[in-house]
Amino acid sequence: MLTSLYVKNLALIDEAEVSFGSGLNILTGETGAGKSILLGSINLALGQKFSKDMMREGADSALVELVFQVETAEQTEQLKALEIEPEDGQLIFSRKIRNGRTMNRINGEACTVAQFREAASLLLEIHGQHEHQTLLQRGKQLELVDAYAGENVAALRAQTAEAYRIYQKLQEELAGYRLNEAEREREISYLQFAIDEIDAAALTKGEEEQLEKQYRLMANSRKIAEGMNLAYQFTGSDAGAGEQISRAIRELNAVSEYDEEIAGMEQTLIDAESVLEDFNRAVSSYLDAFTFSEEEFRQTEERLDLIRSLQTKYGRTIADVLAYREEQAARLDTLLHFSEKKAEREQALAKQEKELASVSAQLTAARKKAAEDFSEELRAALLELNFLSNEFAIQFAASEHYGANGTDLVTWMISTNPGEPLRPLSDVASGGELSRIMLAIRTIMAERGGRGTLIFDEIDTGISGRTAQMVSEKMARIASHHQVICITHLAQIAAMADQHFLIEKQAEAGVTRTQIRELDAGDSVRELARILGGAAITDAAMENAREMKRLAAEYREK
Repeated sequence: MLTSLYVKNLALIDEAEVSFGSGLNILTGETGAGKSILLGSINLALGQKFSKDMMREGADSALVELVFQVETAEQTEQLKALEIEPEDGQLIFSRKIRNGRTMNRINGEACTVAQFREAASLLLEIHGQHEHQTLLQRGKQLELVDAYAGENVAALRAQTAEAYRIYQKLQEELAGYRLNEAEREREISYLQFAIDEIDAAALTKGEEEQLEKQYRLMANSRKIAEGMNLAYQFTGSDAGAGEQISRAIRELNAVSEYDEEIAGMEQTLIDAESVLEDFNRAVSSYLDAFTFSEEEFRQTEERLDLIRSLQTKYGRTIADVLAYREEQAARLDTLLHFSEKKAEREQALAKQEKELASVSAQLTAARKKAAEDFSEELRAALLELNFLSNEFAIQFAASEHYGANGTDLVTWMISTNPGEPLRPLSDVASGGELSRIMLAIRTIMAERGGRGTLIFDEIDTGISGRTAQMVSEKMARIASHHQVICITHLAQIAAMADQHFLIEKQAEAGVTRTQIRELDAGDSVRELARILGGAAITDAAMENAREMKRLAAEYREK
């Protein structure tokens, strides 16, 4: 459930905070007051792209925060799968925009916009005033049937997608066999040459690094020898540091008995003399073992040149070259046994096509069963929304090709008048009728579960009178299963509110601000009267508003 929304420095909103309740939360206000800004704030908080013109004039930063209370174990587990952990059942989505940069946090921890959207999709659905147009799309129609069908169809869809993935892979592999004989011989010749060249080199992993080390030593052998000899002379000869330290020790030994501090200095030099003797032995041993061979140097250089030549052709490192060799050997084996391999792939593809056909057929059967039940429920729901005579059916057809989602193409067929034949929804329904159909669908879906919070943005466009009353009753029914936040311009819907908020625009000292406040019972009646009567709120409008509230309360208590 969405418990609160906080907005600062966004469009006309200086600062606003709204605490939502369970049930039906209604937002009303005059045209241009900023209802769309509020919905835009929620969308922005949930990951919608930010544009500079959304920030309040003169502000250098903007902030939007949504606070959710996670109410089900299922949602908690789904969030944990995204590595998002609710704290005391609470999630705080926060987006701060400053200097063109956006900082995204969930419960104080930085996250990506993709994580925002994925987490939000588990908690909330937004249904806009133009969403009903998606009902005309075949893909959306099939998606709604699948959503209604639930876990059974979801499992079959997953099986179909996996079967199709394997089918596609086999098709791609088989496509690699479409070579004529000349092309095959040319490729065999090239692959054999590459494999023989790599094999002849007898490469070993790590060899290049060892050779480079040897090459550096040999290439700098004269400099190394000179440096080591001079170091030995400076430290180990009669005039070197060793002799000078020995003399210093003798001088200190002659006077150390008179002062303990001098004795300590003497011991330090004795230790240094020992270290220097070890150093001299190490240098002498290194020089005795140090040799340079022109032949060995030449062989090392040639070996490195060969390795680098192979790397230029076949891979950045020796490991890459060896991996390339294995890949080409596998390809060569395929080409050398071309007919047998092709036959194997053809058999595997035929077998997989049967598997795909079988699981696709199971998916189709499950969808058709769900479509029958869905159609029956939708017809009843449409009757309640003033489609007094309606027929509805879902027509199935098969696509020419397999797909990850099966082979089904569906068309929603409807008749809204007695005696009229069923025709595709896109040929029949008006915008207002599509809004009511979408609302009927959402009512059915809400009663079957789904996300905790539903937001409806003026989906009541184009309806009035008795139909508006029926829509309001539908909204109340949805709100008995879910938290609903609804932006509306219809008094019939607003009257059903469990909580009623007014969005209004005010101008002070030449500055325009949008504010939002919760209405008490009396203010809610006055707002209904304004919606009913316009600028002049008459006694008749007030009485009508009170009657609407009374009837709404009676309906909710049923």
